[in-house]
This record gives sequence, structure tokens and C-alpha cells, in this order.
Amino acid sequence: MRNQTHDTNATLADRAVLVSLYTNDLKLKEVNLEYSLAELVGLAETAGVEVLDTITQNKDTKDPKWFIGKGKVEELKLRIDELGATTAIFDQELSGAQVRNLEAALDVKIIDRTQLILDIFAGRAKTREGIVQVELAQLSYLLPRLSGQGKNLSRLGGGIGTRGPGETKLETDRRHIRDRINELKGHLHEMVRHRTLHRERRKKTGIFQVALVGYTNAGKSTLLKQLTQADVLVENQLFATLDPTSRNLMLPAGKEIVLTDTVGFIQNLPHDLVAAFRATLEEANEADLILHIVDSSSDNRSDQMKVVQKVLEELGASGKEQMTVFNKIDLCSPEEREMLTTEGEYIKINAYSPSDLDKLKEAVQERMTGDTLTFRIPSDRGDLAAHVYRIGEVLEQSFDESDILYNVRINRLDYEKLGYVLEPYTEA
Repeated sequence: MRNQTHDTNATLADRAVLVSLYTNDLKLKEVNLEYSLAELVGLAETAGVEVLDTITQNKDTKDPKWFIGKGKVEELKLRIDELGATTAIFDQELSGAQVRNLEAALDVKIIDRTQLILDIFAGRAKTREGIVQVELAQLSYLLPRLSGQGKNLSRLGGGIGTRGPGETKLETDRRHIRDRINELKGHLHEMVRHRTLHRERRKKTGIFQVALVGYTNAGKSTLLKQLTQADVLVENQLFATLDPTSRNLMLPAGKEIVLTDTVGFIQNLPHDLVAAFRATLEEANEADLILHIVDSSSDNRSDQMKVVQKVLEELGASGKEQMTVFNKIDLCSPEEREMLTTEGEYIKINAYSPSDLDKLKEAVQERMTGDTLTFRIPSDRGDLAAHVYRIGEVLEQSFDESDILYNVRINRLDYEKLGYVLEPYTEA
């Protein structure tokens, strides 16, 4: 596989005009055009692109040939020539024919939002599984668009839209690419099998599993690092980390849990990417508790939360037990903090505050525990007494004749697994 590090000289050559089309379909979906375009700027900058200008167009429907219409293309051409841009990045997904037509008319590299996100992922993937998943997503995206690549194939010296599979793979025929896709799916299937076995082993041990999910740049990796001292990259960038990381975390009562960071979500996350990363994202589906990390300081907090819930629904994880964690409250005014509310249980924290981290650990511990139950165990039944200590936290013990009464705050998972040998005691 081709080296996926940035080519600095090529990256510096990427000077782009960003284009967004607002159609009736997007209006019906209540898509915030201004926010989406601002996010595209962030994505472009994350990919190392210099953004020269942004252009928007309102149309009832997209033009099947030119996407934004012939007149707007001519206007875009003048702006590109005036600024000396080398690339046009579109906020919506383009067809192969549209890429070919725009490329011929504008004489610059044409990239859409999906290709830009895939390109960023190609630069972020570090593990074998991540690299395979990204290449699979890129090839799945490119296969139906091969006829639209045109001059893009001659522009493959580097920069955005070219990291990952590499120029030789893009120049091969469809059959070769389909063979490569099948090969990658085989590799991924084997990796998924290993991941599933690992998950099952964790489940058998009865360890409580918590998944961190949230919009990209909400602070998931920061939180994992602060809670567990995990060696993970923390940057103020979109998709700073890509590969999932699991670490053990000790709770205040001495119980250990597994905490897993997942890839950040984003609106219009490419379907090919969701499909390729399903095995990774399913860490959320297997979790006993999902912590939905929210950037409290974001002006688009509400929209970002909706996107996360939509992706969780697609994964079949929306019914999982959840707690919302409003992060970065140190960047909010007191009035703004007061307005941070949502349905269900939530907590407000600053990931760099030790007292807030303690608060969060206590909250997770509370979610693990069930009712407080009393068990009456004969004093000569040490085997049953040992079970009592394994199913929760013993709060108090007292003696009654030849029996011992244990008052226990139950750990749900342990009680489900081991509690069948014990009968809760109720006074007659």
C-alpha cells in the first residue's frame, strides 16, 4: 500500500474554492447551509488545503449535468482564474458525469465532500484494520465513478483526493478494483472475527463496557486520555483520531470497566465509510453504556447531537442505555451552562478538571449498580459469602443467630451472571 503521509509540497499546492448548492430537498431536511459550509472549510483545512473563497447557489433541484447550473459554473470559472485556485471542493456528493463535466469546464481538480472526508481518513488511519477499512471505502466510492475521473488521474501527484489506494490502483480496470474490494472484504471479515471473539471474551469476564461516542472534535480522545492516561493523540482537529482505543478504568468502588473511544461522527458521513467502519462503530452497539460526548461550546450543538443519534439509529444502537456528557463547559458562560439540558440523564464537565472526572466516574458507577439488596447467608457457607462479594459492594453486614446478613449494592452485570445462586432476603 502506498505511504499515506502528507506530501508537504503537494499539500501546499492545494488552493481551493468551496462550493455549496442549496436545493429544496435540503430545505425540507432543515439542513443548515451556513453550518455545513463552515464545516466543509474545517474539513478542507484539516486536509491541508488553503481555502480561498466560498460560493453558494440556490436551486430547486441539482443540475444533472453541471450540478450548480451552467451559468454558475461560468461564474465559478472566473473566480477560480482570478484567485489562482487549483481545486474546487463541493459540499455535496457529485456523480461521475458531473465530475467529468465540471473538470472539463473549470480545468481544476474536482473534489466532493465524501471524497474529502475519505481523504482525511486515509491520512489518519494508522492500524492495519483502519487502513483496510479506509481503502475499502475509497474503492467502493470510486468504482462507479471511474468514468468521471478524467484529468484527475493525470493530477495524481499528491494532495487531497489522492491519498490511500494510490494512482496505480485508480488506473486499473473495474475488474481489478472489484477483485481488490473482495480481497479487502476478506481481510476485514477476518479482523471482524477477531474483534468479535475479543468482545465475547470481555463479556464472559463480566466486565462492564462503556463506549464514548460523539461528534468529531467533541473531546472523546481527551476524555479517554484524562481518565485512563491512555497514549492517544489529542488535537483540536476534525478526525484527529480514527482507530478505536480501549482502556481499563478503575471506578471509585474498586470495580474495573473497559472504556472505548470510537471514531467521531459528522453530518453526511459517507455511506461507504459507515459500511466499512461498521465493525469499529459496533463497539457502541456492544457497550453496556454509551457516553454521548457533546461539545458544549459549539453553536451547532443541537444539530451535532441529532447527527450522533441518527448514526446510532443506523447502527441499531439507539436503544442502548445512554448518558449525555456535556464537555468543554469551561468555554461556556454561566448562563450558557444553565441552558445545557437534554432528555434523559446528563452531566456537565470539563475533561481537564479532576473533580469533574471524579463526578463522571461516580455517575458511571451509579449506572452500573442496581438496587440495594439484603442476603441472609449461614455463617458456615463461605462459598455463598464469596458470591456476595462478587455481585456488588457490601455496604454493611450484621449477625442474626447463626446467619450473617449482608446489605449489598448490586452490580447489574455481576448479579445477572452470578446472582442465580443467591436469594435476596426479605423479612417475614
